[in-house]
Amino acid sequence: MRPLEDDLPRRRPRWGVRRVLVVAACACAAAVLLGAGPPAVPSPYVVVLGIAQDAGHPQAECAGECCASAFNDPSSGHSVASLGIVDPASGERWLIDATPDFPRQLRSLNELVDGRGAPDGILLTHAHVGHYTGLMHLGREAMGAADAVVHVMPKMKTYLSGNGPWSQLVRLGNIRLAPMADGRWVRLNERVRVRPFVVPHRDEFSETVGFVVEAGATKVAWLPDIDKWSTWRKPVEELVAEVDVAWIDGTFFGDGEVRRDMAEIPHPFIVESMQRLGALSAEARAKVRFVHFNHSNPVLNDVGPEAEAVRSGGFGLAAEGDRVELR
Repeated sequence: MRPLEDDLPRRRPRWGVRRVLVVAACACAAAVLLGAGPPAVPSPYVVVLGIAQDAGHPQAECAGECCASAFNDPSSGHSVASLGIVDPASGERWLIDATPDFPRQLRSLNELVDGRGAPDGILLTHAHVGHYTGLMHLGREAMGAADAVVHVMPKMKTYLSGNGPWSQLVRLGNIRLAPMADGRWVRLNERVRVRPFVVPHRDEFSETVGFVVEAGATKVAWLPDIDKWSTWRKPVEELVAEVDVAWIDGTFFGDGEVRRDMAEIPHPFIVESMQRLGALSAEARAKVRFVHFNHSNPVLNDVGPEAEAVRSGGFGLAAEGDRVELR
């Protein structure tokens, strides 16, 4: 039996992609004839397109200081957490999660490679509103996409196929669901592959996964949502050890941050994660970058004491535009 990644449907390269490859080949041949050697092929990379929790920043009906400045000055707000994957050599680009900020994030991604239309693939982590509802922009009321590949886990596939309005996207051919399996690599193209891994997280409608993205010798992890670290069978320290950068759930800074029973919305508090990972080497701690910040999270104030405490502990905070080369 062939590996699962080879069974996944492929999209034919767009003409723009083929043109990039032809031009690159001609340039390489010319350089060799002139004795200059082949030009360097640009590496794939990942880029952070959003850092906020599902409802974004500012959040609807928030009357607190945490949102006031972002309502008054939209440029100080933040998009919902999403990671872009780009291969500049082929012009291909992929999105992890289709967020409510899909239009702006797709535009940012397309500008990186002068792309047009839907991404070459969308990889969904789970069925909470900030992670898949952007698919609506692919429908006939919006982009009217054709055959956009959406990589999904089994329960997510069942959910999208069996529930409107998402089932209409499938029925009309706006999206094509490509199955993934826990721990199995999915090859996006000849240079980039991803591996989903299942984590515990309030799975009302689907399972929840994080992703390892790999190209060359570099690996990064994207894990925006998980319940407490103690509920995961894999120690988070192992994830940090196996990658070069790990973006992990930083939804809340600490307990009591919102006026709700926070046991009903379990996430590892940033203070808990720093305490748990504080014994790691400075090199390992520098790999960790928190992401998926609730509008109430004080680290959104980049010059505040909480953000400074994170940096002083040797950890990082995700920011829109952060980029990691995959070499």
